[in-house]
Amino acid sequence: MEPSPALKAYLSRIGRKGGLRSRRQLSPEQARDMVRVREARRAFRTFHTQCFWYLRPDLVATLDDVPEIVRGLRQHGGRKGFRTAARLCR
Repeated sequence: MEPSPALKAYLSRIGRKGGLRSRRQLSPEQARDMVRVREARRAFRTFHTQCFWYLRPDLVATLDDVPEIVRGLRQHGGRKGFRTAARLCR
């Protein structure tokens, strides 16, 4: 079944808009920082009850929070937390 012309036009329009948004230019440093923040957020969720029980569970970590997350992982995360902290410090 062939989509209607109106549907095809709509999908084309939203596809074009998404493609334009995703063409941002990042420096290598900015890209590394984005990955560090994403990994820190994942580690915070994974280790929250073990290492970060004193922080809000809905905390959205930023680049400024990464050193505190690394400290908590090293101090209370055990072997797995220590290895995760090492990955965040690269």
